Amino acid sequence: MPDSLTSLRHQLATFAAERDWQPFHSPKNLASALIVEAGELLEHFQWMTEEQSRTLQPEQKQAVAAEIADVLLYLVQLSDALDIDPLAAAQDKIQVNARKYPVATARGNSRKHGAP
Repeated sequence: MPDSLTSLRHQLATFAAERDWQPFHSPKNLASALIVEAGELLEHFQWMTEEQSRTLQPEQKQAVAAEIADVLLYLVQLSDALDIDPLAAAQDKIQVNARKYPVATARGNSRKHGAP
C-alpha cells in the first residue's frame, strides 16, 4: 500500500508502463478523465439533502471512496505528466487563499472574493 504521493506516483507509472498506456496519458487526456471521474463522484450526491450527504450508508460510502480513488489517481498522473508537485502546489494555494480570504472578512462568509 502506498504511503505517500511519491510512491503512489511510481506505482501508477509502473502500472501504465506495463500496459503501454503512456501514449494515451497526455495532459489533455488525463485532465479529461479526471473531470469524468469527478462527475461520477458528484453523481452519488445528486438529489441528496445536505444532511444525507453527510451521513452516507456504508455501501454509498464505499462507492464514493472508489470514485475519490479514481479522481486522486488521475490527478496524480496528471501532476506527474506535467512535472508538478501537487503537495507543493497545494501549499502555495493555501497561502494564496489565506491572503485572498483573511479571517477577519471571510469568517462565516461563503461568498467568493470580490462577489457582491
